[in-house]
Amino acid sequence: MSKTVIEMRDIVKTFYVGTPNELEILHGINLDIREGEFVSIVGASGSGKSTLMNIIGALDRPTSGEYILDGVPMSEMSSRKLSQIRNKKIGFVFQTFNLIPRSTAQGNVELPMLYSGLSKRERGKRAKELLGMVEMKERRKHMPNELSGGQKQRVAIARAMANDPAIILADEPTGALDSHTGRLVMDIFHELHEKQGKTIVLITHNTELAEETERIITIRDGNIESERGNVYARSGAVE
Repeated sequence: MSKTVIEMRDIVKTFYVGTPNELEILHGINLDIREGEFVSIVGASGSGKSTLMNIIGALDRPTSGEYILDGVPMSEMSSRKLSQIRNKKIGFVFQTFNLIPRSTAQGNVELPMLYSGLSKRERGKRAKELLGMVEMKERRKHMPNELSGGQKQRVAIARAMANDPAIILADEPTGALDSHTGRLVMDIFHELHEKQGKTIVLITHNTELAEETERIITIRDGNIESERGNVYARSGAVE
């Protein structure tokens, strides 16, 4: 049986602690995600799903509770160590792409590899391979402003894969795309999951997209409201 890579116990996140504006966003989240799972976390705007994603991605720390990532308690990690973990273990894909505007598509993909010890030549070779995987090799010298939304997102996925992370966190990855382009992007995630065994956590408000994942976790007002396994046949996939 596959191991648990994400373990959360009684995760509470409070902002403005100790002030009159104190606001508790997450109210004791318990969550386990196993290696190789494709899971969606679904919730309306303001449900706490992005706050939860930031904690899963080690971009933020919980106010209380315990988060164990791949057997390592995150509370014991320094900020520098958290940064290394993010760079090596987690690939991030955001709704707004977050590409560096003054860098080419290939330059953007190479960026996470700068601290991985690979030579310039090796970085370039891997970036070209990854851009080929998302069918963007021909556009590798284009700047982000010369790319469509879907092309930018494909570059962002290639960049997320730069250091071959075990986990991909995708926050509303199709939110800024039309339905056809969104379909292509989802197909890339399915391929990464099925062929490379990546653990993928999809954060979305779109229940239709959630139905494409193996397990659907619904969050509401900072609590996990429901959780269910899901059998999905990829009938809408674009070959």
